[in-house]
Amino acid sequence: MKLWMAVLGAFLVLNGLMEVVDLSFKYDHLVNGALSLAAGVLVFTQK
Repeated sequence: MKLWMAVLGAFLVLNGLMEVVDLSFKYDHLVNGALSLAAGVLVFTQK
């Protein structure tokens, strides 16, 4: 499996849990932003 797919999957699962289960934790916006940024950069650099 490619790294960008794993990071994107983690981002999507985290977003889904935050909406469906009302999951929230300290610095959740920071973790969410970092995962989305990392996934985007990996997608563009590994294509």
